[in-house]
Amino acid sequence: MTARTLIAHDIPALTVEQTGREAFHMLNDYHVKHLPVVDKGKLVGLLSEEEIFNHKLSSPLSEHDFSVLPLFHVRENEHVFEIIKIMGDHRLTVIPVVDAEGKYLGLVQQNDVLRYFAHTSSMTEHGAVLVLEMPRRDYSLSTIARIFEEEKVNILSAFVTSTANPERVELTLKLDRHDLSRAIASLERHEFEVKESFGETDRSELLRDRYDALMHYLNV
Repeated sequence: MTARTLIAHDIPALTVEQTGREAFHMLNDYHVKHLPVVDKGKLVGLLSEEEIFNHKLSSPLSEHDFSVLPLFHVRENEHVFEIIKIMGDHRLTVIPVVDAEGKYLGLVQQNDVLRYFAHTSSMTEHGAVLVLEMPRRDYSLSTIARIFEEEKVNILSAFVTSTANPERVELTLKLDRHDLSRAIASLERHEFEVKESFGETDRSELLRDRYDALMHYLNV
């Protein structure tokens, strides 16, 4: 999944001719805290609520010093993981998308990224969730997958997150079985630490409820 495929075509960019007041109303209308500013088809900046109020609302955006505005953006062929990293690092609600020549193509909205993962991370599939913690040097998905295969358990999705200790990582797995007792015992024999296990029926229903709540939040 690339940036181009996630572009929200219903949210327009700001132009340098618009005023701060118009920019503020657009932020409210589209429920975002940032909007790209475009001049002659080129991205010149990413405007925030704070920046708007640093100038007179009646003044055109051309009076802003765009050289000091953040120019966060992604190329059209960037993967969704890069989009998430930049948006997360800089707490952006939208991120502009440009082509190889720097021409503005559109923007990716935070909610669309959430929606993408809600539909593609096996959240709606039946099964259990398992969280492992291990030294970073010991992480090997192929080894872990082989242990599950021996117990006839399939991995539906997996993602790695850092911990407070930079030498350790957490691996969260969505699996296609509810009863993981044999698989957990096998993991522990191989000295993997099982931090959390959500395999009971009530846990599965809880995950489903959380998915439904997310979909309601995203207005799906």
